[in-house]
Amino acid sequence: MKMTQLSIFLENRKGRLYDVCSLLGKNNINILALTIAETEDFGVLRTVVNKPEEAMKALKENGFAANLTDVVIVEVEHKPGGLAKILKILNDGNINIEYMHAFVKQHTDNAYMTFRFDNPDEALKVLKKNGIKIITNDDIK
Repeated sequence: MKMTQLSIFLENRKGRLYDVCSLLGKNNINILALTIAETEDFGVLRTVVNKPEEAMKALKENGFAANLTDVVIVEVEHKPGGLAKILKILNDGNINIEYMHAFVKQHTDNAYMTFRFDNPDEALKVLKKNGIKIITNDDIK
């Protein structure tokens, strides 16, 4: 199952990250995972939230440039070599990873890894065929 991730474009200046997080909080939207990629002038905040459509609406209404993208979140054994196992499966399946970031879910011994693939449908087939647990909305809410 593909999940939805928000990509929010932010000027690289004091207070912009606070502005986004505060806005999401005021709208009762919970941040489950995030990563920031930055350049000298701007950054891209990629985040998985519990209500992506509502978050997108609030961001747009408040002047933020944002878009929604499909990602795949998988469970990774939280031990040495756990991520390498997943990466080998993807490599052997000829799946290209555009980027990825991780988060830890409470009450589990495993980590969750968010992947952005150039072909998410094919990646899902390869992961499922190899018995990798795909995380759903129900798992993270």
